[in-house]
Amino acid sequence: MSESTQAWVVAGVRAVLGAHTQAQDAGRTDEIVALYTPDAVLEIPGMDPVEGRDAIHAAFKGWEPVKPQLHLVTNTVVTSTGEDEARALSDVAFLQRGEAGWAIGVVGHYDDTLRRQDGSWLLHRRKTTYQA
Repeated sequence: MSESTQAWVVAGVRAVLGAHTQAQDAGRTDEIVALYTPDAVLEIPGMDPVEGRDAIHAAFKGWEPVKPQLHLVTNTVVTSTGEDEARALSDVAFLQRGEAGWAIGVVGHYDDTLRRQDGSWLLHRRKTTYQA
């Protein structure tokens, strides 16, 4: 794969991850779900896998923020298996604002698989792990 193609893949993947994070923290569930393939899977510790857009919609609807929150996604490393599939490994810290100010609630990792469908990059699988 050429360097310019690899750069294009990385830019597309990072754009999806950024759009997902901003929509999630703002509680824009429909925008989040639009970033997933129809057969996408979410794997979250302590839960059964969430499979398909309808189930993903229901999950994120239940997780809509009730107070200000931020997911800080950083140190993302994107690897590509071709022009239509990529993997992104990221660190994530979840912060919420309470009466005492901002506090870190959870620190963990995202292991994302993305696919390009109809010219757009979409999340196909997100595996979340938490650090103790």
